[in-house]
Amino acid sequence: MSQVIAVVSGKGGTGKTSFTTLTGMALAQLGKKTLLLDCDIGLRNLDLYLGVSDRALMDFTDVIAGRTTLAQAVVRHPLYPNLYLLTAPVSFGVRLPSKREMQRLIDEIRRHFDFCLIDAAAGIGEAFALATCCADRAVVVTTNDPSSLRDAQRTVMELHHFPSGYLHLVVNRVRRKLLQSLHTTIDDAIDAAGLPLLGVIPEDENVPAVLGRGLSQRLKYRSGALCACENIARRLCGERVRLMRL
Repeated sequence: MSQVIAVVSGKGGTGKTSFTTLTGMALAQLGKKTLLLDCDIGLRNLDLYLGVSDRALMDFTDVIAGRTTLAQAVVRHPLYPNLYLLTAPVSFGVRLPSKREMQRLIDEIRRHFDFCLIDAAAGIGEAFALATCCADRAVVVTTNDPSSLRDAQRTVMELHHFPSGYLHLVVNRVRRKLLQSLHTTIDDAIDAAGLPLLGVIPEDENVPAVLGRGLSQRLKYRSGALCACENIARRLCGERVRLMRL
């Protein structure tokens, strides 16, 4: 069955969109037909990271309003044929869809894709509620700094409707030296968020350079962040994969 996963964070700057991009790419490489749904209205970035801004002409509100079909609105990545994007509106002034309208869209997506990763807006407002209302599970992306962990805790409180086992934590942009200077560990982050750990992603200076070019070429290097996201993708597919050593 298809899986719809909301990728959320309590604050901006945790690397939520880069995580969505790299994990979606990894799922596509595993042979899973994967849709990345950008729900960050007015602040969308997935089209930039995927390098398809010139092709992403219709957004998910156009599909909901019946101005276009899902098949016409999604954009297929030129290098990763199993990877697709359905972008968000570029304007802040659009009317947010109702939960019922969002449910109809997600139901249609389920019929055509193996995975749908929803890149939710940062924070816990209306757009956050819209992105999470129809998802099967949610992944909370945080960094290890105290303010990010506090916001992750607040985010978890808003996700109380998800049953046990369907909420997971990803600790992103981890730097060993920072952990040592803060006298903290990944276990502390797990305890703070109160969620099972889906993956740990190291800080990787290659990621901004790669995503800044919009995945314009197939990635051949084995960077730490890419390997971590590949492991997470395999876990989402049901494989048992050990956590990376940092």
